[in-house]
Amino acid sequence: MRPSDLARRHGLSTQAVRNYERDGFLPPAERTASGYRVYTEVHAAALDAYRSLVAAYGHATGGRIMTALHRGGLDDALTAIDLGHGQLLRDRDTLDAVRKAVHHLTARPGAARDLAADPAAGPPAEPAVDGAALSIGELAHRLGVTPATVRNWEGAGILTPARDQANGHRVFRADDIRDAELAHLLRRGGYPLDHIATVVRQVRTAGGTASLADALDGWQRRLTAQGLAMLDAAARLGHYLGLTGHPRPDRGS
Repeated sequence: MRPSDLARRHGLSTQAVRNYERDGFLPPAERTASGYRVYTEVHAAALDAYRSLVAAYGHATGGRIMTALHRGGLDDALTAIDLGHGQLLRDRDTLDAVRKAVHHLTARPGAARDLAADPAAGPPAEPAVDGAALSIGELAHRLGVTPATVRNWEGAGILTPARDQANGHRVFRADDIRDAELAHLLRRGGYPLDHIATVVRQVRTAGGTASLADALDGWQRRLTAQGLAMLDAAARLGHYLGLTGHPRPDRGS
């Protein structure tokens, strides 16, 4: 088939097909005596596989898998696929940890009321006097921790305080205090800093734990869609490998 035929079949431009071949995502095309490219069903299967890999793993990994195959690096391609599955599993574990942390958070008496509210609606529980910002020492005293602990939370990405322009000292405002109280609560519950950082980012983005529940449901749907995309990519890639003569697994008797 001509480049335009392959492009039309996949809803692409002819130039995109040429670019995919140039970048190694498709095997090299045969040429006619006059120099025109000739594509086959093998190229169509390669294009199907590449596009499904992009949907499952992203452009960079999808391209890395196909170029590895076309230079004879089957094990390199399989390693890239394994890494993608490993990342999906870590994302699922993180989502599970966030769900458990939020459940722990909202099970605490008063916590759901304190944190489900939109931060703009009012200060957190036990607000600073007149809503004033706190220094790192004042915040540490409020929580019953050391300033070094607060700095550790900042280093882990849990807190992002502003700086006083006059003296460079940290300034913790209402949202920062809420995040610090959340971190303190979850640390007492035994959660590691990286999981706490994820929870705090989600709360910060969603505006509270009530909206966070919807955000987590959306996150779950995206992970499910990615898992299904990986299954589709595996089937299409397996079909392509079969057409190119790669050995098939021995399933036994």
